[in-house]
Order: sequence, then C-alpha cells, then structure tokens
Amino acid sequence: MDLNAALAKISEEFARMFPEYAGLPVRDIERKIIAEGKYSEAALVEFYSGIFGVPVLEEDDIVLPEMREDFSLAFFNAHDCIALEFDEDVVTLLVASPCTLGNIAFQMKRVWKCDIAVRFVRRPFLERLLSKLQNEEDEQEEENSAEDENTLRTLAGEARIVRLVNDIFTRALELGASDIHIEPGEEAVSVRCRVDGVLTEIISVPLNQFPAIASRIKLLGGLNIAESRLPQDGRTNVSIGRLQLDMRISTIPILTGESIVLRLLNKESVRFDLAQLGMSEAHLKQFEKLIRIPHGIILVVGPTGSGKTTTLYSVINQLNDARKKIITIEDPVEYRTPGLCQVQVNPKVGVTFAAGLRSIVRQDPDIILVGEIRDKETADIAINAALTGHLVLSTLHTNDAVGAVTRLLDMGVENFLVSSALFGVLSQRLVRKICPVCHGKKQAVKCRKCNGTGFKGRSGIFELLILNDDIRNAVNRNASSSELEKIAVSHGMITLAEDGAAKVAAGVTTQDELNRSTAEL
Repeated sequence: MDLNAALAKISEEFARMFPEYAGLPVRDIERKIIAEGKYSEAALVEFYSGIFGVPVLEEDDIVLPEMREDFSLAFFNAHDCIALEFDEDVVTLLVASPCTLGNIAFQMKRVWKCDIAVRFVRRPFLERLLSKLQNEEDEQEEENSAEDENTLRTLAGEARIVRLVNDIFTRALELGASDIHIEPGEEAVSVRCRVDGVLTEIISVPLNQFPAIASRIKLLGGLNIAESRLPQDGRTNVSIGRLQLDMRISTIPILTGESIVLRLLNKESVRFDLAQLGMSEAHLKQFEKLIRIPHGIILVVGPTGSGKTTTLYSVINQLNDARKKIITIEDPVEYRTPGLCQVQVNPKVGVTFAAGLRSIVRQDPDIILVGEIRDKETADIAINAALTGHLVLSTLHTNDAVGAVTRLLDMGVENFLVSSALFGVLSQRLVRKICPVCHGKKQAVKCRKCNGTGFKGRSGIFELLILNDDIRNAVNRNASSSELEKIAVSHGMITLAEDGAAKVAAGVTTQDELNRSTAEL
C-alpha cells in the first residue's frame, strides 16, 4: 500500500475506534492508547502490519545482519528503526510506528539511493535492539581507541618526533616567542610563533607527521592523546638546555584536525619591573604614586595581548613584602610568584571570580588582584572590598581609560560606587620597538638580532586616568565618555595617541607600527 494511503487509513481507523481522540496526530494517539491500556504494543504491531499488508514477525526469530559500513547507527537511533534485510535497491526496516516513515524513506533515497520496506515490532523490543547495537559499537570504539592510543604513544616516543618537537621549542625560545601555533592544513602542518605580537611561520612539516607531533605535545601536557574531538587544556614544564620552560597547552578540534596553541611562560625572560614597561617619566611617577594608595580600585585596561598581566605583576612585584597579605584570583594563574597566595579559577567546582573573590575578602588580605572583572557580581564584590580597606587591582577589556568607567556602569554598578571606589585606570597597548642593531633598515644580510623583521622587543604606550573631584562629579551625573575624556585631558591626562606619537618622535617605534597597534582608536 502507498505510504500516504496507509497513513490515511490508520487515521481513519483510529478515529473510528477512539473517537475521543479524533483530530489528534497518529503519534499522540499511539502514546495515549498505550499509556491508558486501551491497546497493547503487540496489538498495535498487528494493526499496523495489517494496514501495510506485511507479515507479523516472531521476535525470537529475528536475527539482525551485520551492519553495512555505509550505514550509521546514529541514523537508526534518530529515526527509531533498524535494518533487517538489504540488497542494492531495497532496505527492509524494523519500525515500531509508521509516523516517521516519510522522512526515513526520503533520507534513504537521498543518501543511500534505495527504497524501503517495513516490518513492525513492539517499541520496547526495538529499543532493546538499538541499545544492544549501541553497546556493541561502544565496545568496539573502546577497543579501537585503546589500539589507537598505543599507536599514538609509540609514534610520540619516536626519536625523530621528540627531536622535532624540541627543535620547535628551541626555535621559539631563540626568537623570544610568546606563543607557538601548530595547525594542520589541507597539505601540510604550519608551525608559527608569535614574536612581539606578530605571527611568523618558522617551519612547515608533512601532514602525516601531525598525529605524532600532537601526541607528543599532549603527553607532555598530561592530556588525553586519543581525544581529538573535544577541546583540552593542560600545563607542563619542559627543560630546554638549561632553561625551565613553563607552558600552557590548548587544543581545539578544527576541520583539518586540531589546532594546538602553546603559551610560553619563560619567567627568566619576563621582568616584572614598572621601569621596564616603557612608561614616560611623567606616567611612571604618577602611577607609582597611585599604586601606593591603601585602598581603592586600580584598573589596567586594553585588548587581549596588550600586556595587562605583565603590568599587574610588575605592580605586585613592587608592592610585595612580608608586611602585606597579597591574594590573587586568576584564570589561569600564569606566573607563580613567591609571597603570593594565588587562586586558580575553576568553574567546574564553583570557583568563579565572584565566588573566589567573596572568599578572599574573608582571608584578611591587604592587596587583592582579580584577573578580570567580567560581570556585575564580581564588580560589586571588588568595589565593596575597595571601600572596606583593601587595594584591588584588576583588568577590563576596554579601548581607553574612560571606557572603564562606562563599562562598569554598563554592568549595572551604581555611579556613586564607581566614583567612590575607583582611583585610577591605566590603558595600554604594545608596540614593537625598532631593532637597535639594524635600526629597521633592510640590509643585504638578514639581521640576526631581529631575524630581518626590523623590530626587536616591545614597549608599552599608556594613558593614565586619575580620578579627581571634577571627574568624580561627572561620573555621578552620568557624563558621557567624551566629556569624561575632555575633563581628564584638561587636568593633564596624556592620551594613548599622544604617548604613541612621543615614542615615534623619540625613535622607539615607527608610525606604521603605532597605527597597527592603535587601529581601533
């Protein structure tokens, strides 16, 4: 019988047998008559088999064939059916209901170019068969995964792969890189390093080496080497020559495999010294005075990669002594520092910035470093801490210093609380410094100092907003960002653009580099 004609006949018969459910879809009537005991599963099988003119099968006699390789158990689970027999043109399916047959027939024709025939079985029996097949598939996947993991461990331990990965680390250190990006493409694996904020490819390796390289890095970071479908994060220490390199490892699945990024945290190459950040004498003097306040909030703002964490740690390094209790809450803890109580955010166990900060306040700290203020709850707790005798240091993602004020207000913090608790905002960017050897000039022989880029190292450019009575009054009356900036400039604030122009004039960087760094301003 034609499918549409069969469904029409079923609806007609249901309307006759169960007039109380007239007008309901067949699927809903099925559920009601079974749940209310008006019809049994076995009787429903006989009813559907009769309408379709197909035999009723004995469940004990049903033997499923081995699934075709091009068929998917996920498809059968999604459509509540199982293949009973198949040839090149027709697949016979076990189903419990005709309601999804239209979609099943369409998908079978579109994907597998075949028609369908049906046999009806009780729904509980069908579900048991599907569960059995799923269990068998899961067991097979576990066996394959174990085999794959052993293979990957073997590949990762090969001498050539160990040497290759160590060579990547060594090159990154020689270049002074902050990150290593390992990305499989369609034909090869690209290995790039971020040097002074800019990515540069250092090596390209054959695509068939990626599984071994990825496995080697995952083993170092304590990650699951057999898992490539889910993101993973880890951390490890490796010895490169005489150096101990602390690395954060992040993987995410991409269309061509996995993207692996390693954040290099080489404490020996990072100096947490305010005087080395590139501040002008005026900025440095003002900022050093600002961080000596006994309580209040000081924010460091800028986009990702603008050096905010380095600045905060430079502040902490200057303030750190045995007379002060300093607690940090970070996501993640990048630099482990003696003398600090450092807390790692872990949302899985309820340690968010807000929850952690709430507990930190009860630890009698003098100084609190909050990695980032992301929401109103965290902002409220930080402000309350600042108003009750603590110095709070934190970051925000804003384009300029006055933007930090409007960002807090946008979070829902009251104007009078912002004006009372906030004492200063340092906005910053990083610009590459002109190479001191080649002075940025292209030469016949590539400069070994800067690897031919013309730049070596980075300097900050800064904008320091210090809240005074005029600015506090403007915040209380909800003044716009542009008005706040005008008031700050009238009181001597040097803008990012002005500080950048001064560094170009002093030969620290170039105008093009400044434009690249401040493109969004």
